[in-house]
Amino acid sequence: MKGSLDKALKLRLKTMIITECEKEHLEPEQVADDVLLFSEASRLELDSLDALQISVALQNHFGVRIPDSKAFRRHVTTINELADYIQPEAQ
Repeated sequence: MKGSLDKALKLRLKTMIITECEKEHLEPEQVADDVLLFSEASRLELDSLDALQISVALQNHFGVRIPDSKAFRRHVTTINELADYIQPEAQ
């Protein structure tokens, strides 16, 4: 199953981001799947330190390594995009 169609994966990603970036004032359901994570619309208020924490957490939780900041900006845009990067196509 493609990641953006996998509700459980997207919930895990949201929970991971909220926990790792210490944004416990939000519930995973409050983070939209298609909103830019590094924007005011996401309500996460993420910064560059959060980006580093997300990158490390992706490697620890999912075994996914994002090689550099360009790749990070390309793949960690929305929950849907990130889920598709982690789980690109049907198994």
